[in-house]
Amino acid sequence: MSDIAVSVESISKKFRLYHERNQSIKSAIMRRRVSVHEDFWALNDISFEVPRGSTFGLIGSNGSGKSTLLKCLAKILYPEHGTITANGKVAALLEVGSGFHPELSGRENIYLNGSILGMSRKEIDSKFDAIVEFSGVEQFIDQPVKNYSSGMYVRLGFSVAINVNPDILVVDEVLAVGDAEFQAKCFQKFQDFKAAGKTVILVSHSMATVKSMCDHAAWINKGNLQAVGPAASTIAAYESSYPS
Repeated sequence: MSDIAVSVESISKKFRLYHERNQSIKSAIMRRRVSVHEDFWALNDISFEVPRGSTFGLIGSNGSGKSTLLKCLAKILYPEHGTITANGKVAALLEVGSGFHPELSGRENIYLNGSILGMSRKEIDSKFDAIVEFSGVEQFIDQPVKNYSSGMYVRLGFSVAINVNPDILVVDEVLAVGDAEFQAKCFQKFQDFKAAGKTVILVSHSMATVKSMCDHAAWINKGNLQAVGPAASTIAAYESSYPS
C-alpha cells in the first residue's frame, strides 16, 4: 500500500471575473456586445504530497486559494491543468450545512447527507445513534435544520462526515464555529483517525490549531505554493513573511 494518501501534481484552476455580463440572450442583443471578462488564476501549478496517516494543514491569507484547492480535492471543482490522486475513500466537510436541506429535519438530513457521501440506508441506520450522539443535537433532531444555529449545523455535518469512515477527511475552516467542547471532541476524533492510519487535510487560519494538530503543512499565497513540509517550519516561514 502506498505511503502517500493524496498526490497533487501541477494543479492550476481559473475563474472568469466578469466586468460586464449579459444575463440573457435578450440583453446580449440589446447591448449589441459580448460579455467582458478576464481570467483569474486561483491556483498556479501547485504540487505536493500528503503522507498517509498524517494531519495536513493548508495555510495562507484570505483569498490565497486554500478553499479552492480543498474543493478540487473533494471533486467539487475540477482544475484546468494537473491531476489529483487520492488513495482511498474521501469525505469532505467544506461549508456550514453543505449537503443539508433547510426545510428537512436533522434526522432527514442525516439520511440525505449520508447518501450524498456514499453511505447506504443500512449503513446510516447502523450509525444513526452514533452520529446524533457525537453531534449533541439530540433534542432538536426532528426540528428543521433551518432553525439550527451555525454551530449545530457544523456539529451535525461533521458527525455525518466522520461516520462515513473515510480514508481521507477534508475539512474547511468550519470547525471554528463550534464551541470549545466540540472542538475538543473533534481534536480527539482526528487523533483517533491518525491512530487508525487515516488522513486529515484541513484549512485553518489558526496557527495554534495547525501547530497542535498537523504533522505537515502547505503555505499558499495568491494561488502559488510558497512552502511545503513539516508543519513547524512551514508555519514559521508563513509567519516570518508578515512584518510584526
